Amino acid sequence: GVAEGLRRGGVLIDMSTISPIVTRELANRLAARGIAMLDAPVSGGERGAREGTLSIMVGGDEAVFRACRPIFEALGRQIVYMGPSGAGQLTKACNQIVVGVTIQAVSEALTLAERAGVDPARVREALLGGFAQSRILEVHGARILQGDFQPGFKVRLHHKDLGIALATGRSLGVPLPATALVNELLAALEARGRGDWDHSALATLARELAGGPPGGPTG
Repeated sequence: GVAEGLRRGGVLIDMSTISPIVTRELANRLAARGIAMLDAPVSGGERGAREGTLSIMVGGDEAVFRACRPIFEALGRQIVYMGPSGAGQLTKACNQIVVGVTIQAVSEALTLAERAGVDPARVREALLGGFAQSRILEVHGARILQGDFQPGFKVRLHHKDLGIALATGRSLGVPLPATALVNELLAALEARGRGDWDHSALATLARELAGGPPGGPTG
C-alpha cells in the first residue's frame, strides 16, 4: 500500500526487521517503477528510540543513503552504510544472533552461580571487569538479578528475528546451531505465556531447567 502511493523518484525507507531476501525482492520491484528503497533496521531498544540514540544499519543505493542521512541522524547515533539492498537486514540478523546467544550465556552463568551457592551479583561484578564484559552482561545481567522482565524488547519479537536469521542461513548454506538452540528456548518461553516479557527472560527458563523458581516481572 505504501509503495502504491509513491511516485517515480520517491524513496521508501523500511526500518522494520524483515528477511534480507524479501527486502531484495521488494527493492527490485520498486526499482522497476523508478522508486528507491533503503532497508534500515535498528538496534538500541525502546530507550534508544526514545532518546534518538539508535544504531541504524542501512542497505541500498549509497547515493540514496547519503541523501537520506539527515533523517537517520534525527533518529540514531551510530549510522552505518552496510552495502547493497538487503545488507542492512542481514546486519540486523547478525545483531540478533549475537544478542540472543549472549543473553543465553549470561543466563546460564548466573544460574550456575546461584545453584552453586555463589552470589550471582558478585559473579556479574567480577565478570564485568574481565574479558567476559559486555553490554548484555551489564544491562540484562542487572535485569536478571532484579527479576525485572518488563519489556524493552519482547521475547516474541526476538523469536521472530531469529527465525529470519535461521531462514537466511538455510538459504546460504550456513549452519547456525547456537542460534537454533536459542530460537527453541524463546519458543518455549512463548509456550509458557512469556512472549511479551523482555528477552532477558531467557534466564527464567534457565532457572526452571535447573530446578529453581522462574522468577517473574516486577513493577
